[in-house]
Amino acid sequence: MINDIRALREEGALQAAVALQRPVCLMHMLGQPRTMQQQPEYGDVVAEVRDFLARRVRECVAAGLPEESIIVDPGFGFGKMPRHNIELLSNLRQLRTIGRPILVGLSRKSTLGDLTGRDVAERMPASIAAAVIAVIKGAAIVRVHDVRETVDALRVAAAVTERDGDR
Repeated sequence: MINDIRALREEGALQAAVALQRPVCLMHMLGQPRTMQQQPEYGDVVAEVRDFLARRVRECVAAGLPEESIIVDPGFGFGKMPRHNIELLSNLRQLRTIGRPILVGLSRKSTLGDLTGRDVAERMPASIAAAVIAVIKGAAIVRVHDVRETVDALRVAAAVTERDGDR
């Protein structure tokens, strides 16, 4: 799998992905890694991320990538302040209109530290909660550090939400 934080926008990246014909994860990132956290601004973070990812999916398909091989990642923490990350997580279902599986990586992120006041090594409970919320809100894939614990929590959540018809 190609997991690209620049959504195949670097010169030659899209052509290489088409040539390889491997699954691709396209991530949203505002700015560049060195400067992305310096006052990122959005009018509507959810709409802007959704529109960017939908456009990239269309462009990648037009270039020759099979649509079914594309996954999208809203890029939590990449050019987003904590308030942006919370808004995205809260409204993750809106990204489902893109029609591609959503990958979410919130494990141990600084937003969770801001919310809990915990150091990175103490963020497992918050990370698990964020993963469960992400799946309930529409994520198909969660990237986590604490796999066993997250799987247990997701099994419990699935049993309850499937019974309630919430999913």
